[in-house]
Amino acid sequence: MADDEAVAGPSFWQSNRFQNRAARVLFLAPAVSYMVAFFGYPIVKNFVMAFQQYSTSTFYTGEAPWVGFANYAAVVSSPVFSKAMLNTVLFTAGSIAGQFVIGLALAMFFRRRFPLNGVLRSLILLPWLIPLIASGAVWRWILDKDNGALNRFLAAIGVASEHPGWLTSTSLALVAVILVNIWIGIPFNLTILYGGLQDIPEDLYEAASLDGAGSWRRFRYVTWPLLRPVVSVVLVLGVVYTIKVLDVILALTGGGPANASQTIATQSYHLSFQEFDFGQGAALGNILIAISLVFAVFYLRANRRAVDE
Repeated sequence: MADDEAVAGPSFWQSNRFQNRAARVLFLAPAVSYMVAFFGYPIVKNFVMAFQQYSTSTFYTGEAPWVGFANYAAVVSSPVFSKAMLNTVLFTAGSIAGQFVIGLALAMFFRRRFPLNGVLRSLILLPWLIPLIASGAVWRWILDKDNGALNRFLAAIGVASEHPGWLTSTSLALVAVILVNIWIGIPFNLTILYGGLQDIPEDLYEAASLDGAGSWRRFRYVTWPLLRPVVSVVLVLGVVYTIKVLDVILALTGGGPANASQTIATQSYHLSFQEFDFGQGAALGNILIAISLVFAVFYLRANRRAVDE
């Protein structure tokens, strides 16, 4: 009997295949547990909360009556929703366009070798490293109507002597927060795009130059096609991040004046933590998540189709 067992070999539980699978599961378990606890549960809870009448009394009574799509109907029919949706589109499009164009231009500039290249690139990263609340406080002082540095500078050079209200005017508040968000997002675009440019072989540029291609043709036919995968990542991540920006707007304008800079993210915050209607706030949050997912899917598919062609 002992000889037969020796010939049969180890059991399944003792086999290398089982031990390898068990080791993989053990290594993955902490990461999966973290994702479920800190990402999965909040998303599911927020999704369920959007269908409930969830308010401060729920924390005491534990009761959150099921209201179906009433929260979604309430937030969509609100007069603020259309304004917040338009502001969200303008804020996201303006921020992404400004961040990407300036970031790409700086990445192309820093691709050249010159003294203090690394030092200047490090300094440009500062807006990305400073806490957003601190950045908002500094920019709030810079854009102040009466004592702000920007208005004083414009008055000194004779451009604007009337001191425009960058944060108090309904026509300038959204523009101001877009400009500040562009300033904050440039380092991210610069860093990712610069890394992508470093992976493009110099031989291709030399070959293009020998064929008589100028700077614009080298960018169009060499840089841009090889940089497109990196551009896709930058744009998708930029939109997903920008569309939910909250702290910058709250620090500068709080969504005002007269909802001039109110976005879906700030309106969701207002409903949840100022009016304490967590159900409607969760509904707006889910709408924001859906918009981000739809954009990411459509953009990635369109970009993949373009690359295949």
